[in-house]
Amino acid sequence: DFPKKGIDFKDITTLLENPEANQLVFSAFKEYAEKLRIDRIIGIDSRGFIFGNALALALNIPFTLVRKKGKLPSKTIHQAYALEYGEAIIEVHEDSVKKGERVLIHDDLLATGGTAEAAAKLVQKSGGEVVGFQFIIELEFLKGINNLKKYSENIQSLIAYS
Repeated sequence: DFPKKGIDFKDITTLLENPEANQLVFSAFKEYAEKLRIDRIIGIDSRGFIFGNALALALNIPFTLVRKKGKLPSKTIHQAYALEYGEAIIEVHEDSVKKGERVLIHDDLLATGGTAEAAAKLVQKSGGEVVGFQFIIELEFLKGINNLKKYSENIQSLIAYS
């Protein structure tokens, strides 16, 4: 019943408070990412920053923030996407993703796939190639994975709710 009655909210707070579980998640992400030969990781605002940046550091590659509109200081490119109740916009610095770079998109949860798909479009606008997606949680019943397969078949979810 959070954030309102009838909602079965999925959250990673308790995972982050458990060092052993946290390390297991990080290790699984790292093992998967190493196989993809990636040049950059994009983390989606804001929980995608947690493991995304740590993973980029471990792989010695750049980490790029994808933020909600108006949160980045330099010149940006943006992408709108649909929400249940309207539209949202995410942005990335226009010079972050380099032409030809192989990019992994990282976030905590895959629901409908709208935000991750918008991030994939930003990568493509920048001349990069989406080589995969990573999520801690996937809400399979929302079928968001179907929106992402046109960008990459490499989609890792550690926990799935059907």
